[in-house]
Amino acid sequence: MNNEKLSPIEIIKEKSDGLRGSLSASLTDNYTGTIRPDDEALIKFHGMYVQDDRDRRNERAEKKLERLYSFMLRLRIPGGVISSGQWQSIHEISQKYGTGTLKITTRQTIQLHGLLKHQLRPTIQGFLLAKLDSIAACGDVNRNVISSAHPQVSPLFEEIHAYADKISRLLLPKTQSYYEVWIDGEKIYERSAEADPLYQHRYLPRKFKIAIAIPPSNDVDVFANDLGLIAIIKEGKFRGFNIAIGGGMGATHGNPDTYPRLGTLIGFADTEEKILKALYEVITIQRDFGNRSDRKLSRLKYTLDRMGVENFVAELEKRTGFSLLPPEDYEFTERNDRYGWLKNHQNLWFYTLFVEHGVVKPYQKEFLHELSLLDISDFRFTCNQNLILGSISEEDKEKVVQLITKYGIEEKDSALRKSSMACVALPTCPLALAEGQRYLPELVTKIEPLLEKHGLDKEEISIRMTGCPNGCGRPYVAEIGFVGTGPGQYNLMLGGDRLGTRLNQLYKKQLDESEILSELDTLFTQYTQEQLPNETFGDFTHRISFSA
Repeated sequence: MNNEKLSPIEIIKEKSDGLRGSLSASLTDNYTGTIRPDDEALIKFHGMYVQDDRDRRNERAEKKLERLYSFMLRLRIPGGVISSGQWQSIHEISQKYGTGTLKITTRQTIQLHGLLKHQLRPTIQGFLLAKLDSIAACGDVNRNVISSAHPQVSPLFEEIHAYADKISRLLLPKTQSYYEVWIDGEKIYERSAEADPLYQHRYLPRKFKIAIAIPPSNDVDVFANDLGLIAIIKEGKFRGFNIAIGGGMGATHGNPDTYPRLGTLIGFADTEEKILKALYEVITIQRDFGNRSDRKLSRLKYTLDRMGVENFVAELEKRTGFSLLPPEDYEFTERNDRYGWLKNHQNLWFYTLFVEHGVVKPYQKEFLHELSLLDISDFRFTCNQNLILGSISEEDKEKVVQLITKYGIEEKDSALRKSSMACVALPTCPLALAEGQRYLPELVTKIEPLLEKHGLDKEEISIRMTGCPNGCGRPYVAEIGFVGTGPGQYNLMLGGDRLGTRLNQLYKKQLDESEILSELDTLFTQYTQEQLPNETFGDFTHRISFSA
């Protein structure tokens, strides 16, 4: 339905033979640490990115060596829950391959970095033995489906959380290329068996993200996703989902046609059949009407704004054969994780471990491995990059407490630090203009004394940093957002609310560290002097800086 000239990536996808391309040949080419250029686009659909160590580019260039290429692999874990046995497998594979570091992402899964090309097949095969895979964890398809992580939010948590896996299975690509490339290494599947009514041979114009929020928690940042589902519970029963579409964080510096956007509520679906049909057809509309010529303008948010919400909903109703009901009332009251010990409605215990920016530290990794060997807990990733040790019985809780004490897991981190988030950025992300997860902990350490000085050290102010404007750390829905513009420089974004339902706005451009600290000191002073009753920092900066 779109007659625009196709971008090069679109042509690669169409000619890929079901996402196979020349991947098998690329993997056996020992003359380079990377893969063929077209295959770099295709390997994303298999859950991997080609990266290199940007810290060592100059050194290797001087020695006339190829860049130090490696691969990042991201698992597909709908809803973020794995077993003790699966954690053991992740631990053992990460010890054997890659850098050894485990990274919890903002999309409720795990990434391994630093995998060398010859390690990819054994890594993936090891995961498959543990019933884990990286299919569609990246690429122009529906990615890992995320869901509210804390069972205490509702006695109906399990019923609602189960939709993450249902949706993920419904929207998986039909191609069997993943198994052919990474397991068998040769053609074994008949292409006729891979007919894909959803993705066809084109796949989507760009990545697609789905989140499930269970009020009162918006820990998933539901409005930052292409499609957001908000669970509606009335009289103790799950009634269905409000549906929001068109959210997305990505933007490009200097390109006013690109922008972050919050999702728009378009209605309510009250049965599983209608819920799944509606989200499926939202994706087919994006497939058919999305921009395939300019990838910077290809996300659903741009399709929605170009078509108009009314026209989009009319097309959706035509494809589904039914009309959505008006959105139901709901309320968000929290977004942060619930740290420490909590019990759910089944009298099972859950312990939330703070993992700063998702980087599992060596002593935490040892603790988690020893715990996994006891097989008394499951492991649950949160969209705030933390880890919940879950489903622990009363009699087993003391064993976990002893391990927490043994490894010194209980840390007295500040409210600000626990409300922080950062993307990977340098040295591995090719898009990064500035630091992210390596630098934000250091900056938080310098902001903490300012908060103490003003008596604000108990405030759970959300603070997020990304190394570029693409928004992987969701900086545009933070009370304080830092968006990298160059080495050591960031745009300071202010005015987002604490619950993730309002975008922040640009306050000051291209600040260095001293300027950031000076601006925040001034703002904290003003906040303590002019704050209205129960007014959060984000609401205050929105009121004084951006309200008409």
